Amino acid sequence: MTAEVRREGVLWIQEHARGVVAIPLTKVGTARGSGTTIAFWPDVDIFGATEFSFDALEERFRELVFLNQGLEISLTDLRRPDESRSVRLRFPGGTRDFVGFLDGHTAASAPTDTIAFECEDPRMAGAMQVAFRWCSCPGERIRSFANSRPTIGGTHKMGFRDGMAVAVTAYAREQGLLTPMDPDFDADRIGAGLTAVVSVKLDRPEFEGATRGVLGNSEVRDCVGQAVQDHLGRWLKEDPERAAAVIDQIVQGAHRD
Repeated sequence: MTAEVRREGVLWIQEHARGVVAIPLTKVGTARGSGTTIAFWPDVDIFGATEFSFDALEERFRELVFLNQGLEISLTDLRRPDESRSVRLRFPGGTRDFVGFLDGHTAASAPTDTIAFECEDPRMAGAMQVAFRWCSCPGERIRSFANSRPTIGGTHKMGFRDGMAVAVTAYAREQGLLTPMDPDFDADRIGAGLTAVVSVKLDRPEFEGATRGVLGNSEVRDCVGQAVQDHLGRWLKEDPERAAAVIDQIVQGAHRD
C-alpha cells in the first residue's frame, strides 16, 4: 500500500507491505493543493478474494455520498481497457436525495414532498440526519445508518418510529380525525407507504450482535424520537392540505384492516 500526502506545498510518501513499513514517511518533492491518495494491491492471504465488484463498490460509495453531504466520489474500472466503466457520484441534497433514489419511479405518486432535517443533540454526543416521505406504494422502507455504516435496526430506528407515531396521532386527534374511542396510530400503521433514511453520527457508538448491525445507544432513541416528533408535528400544522392526505391514507388503511 502506498500513501501520497500533499500538504502545505510538500509531497510525502509512505509504503507498507502486509503491515510492515517498506518506505518510511519521506519527503519526496513539492505539491500543489492538498489531499491524500491511497493505492494498494489486494493480497489474497489477507482479503480472501481479490476480484472486486464494480456494482458493489458503486452501491456502497453511493451510500457514503448520500450520507455525507458535499462529498463526491469518482469510481473508474480500468481492469479491462476495452470495457472500462466510470461513474461520478455527487448528491447535493444528501439524505433528501437518498429518499428520492429509494423511491425511484414512485415519486410522482407521493402525497408529500420529502421532509428532511438534521440537528445535533449533546445528550447523545452526536448528530442526526433524517429524511422521509409517504407514497402510494405499500410497505415500509426505512434505511438506517450509524456513522455511515448500514444497520439493520437499533435505537435510532426505534426513535424514528416512536416520533412518527406520536406526531401523527397528536395531529389527528387535534383535527378531530380520531374519536376519543379510537386507539392511537401505531408505528406499523403509520409506516405503510413510508420511505425513510435515518442516519446518526456518534462520538461513541455501541453496537449489538455478532455482526454489529444493531445500534444500542439507549439515549439515541429519545433524542431521535423527540426531534422527529417536533419536525413532523410542525410540518403537519404548516401544510394542512398535504397533512390531510397523509392522515387520510393512514385512516383508510386502518379501516381496511
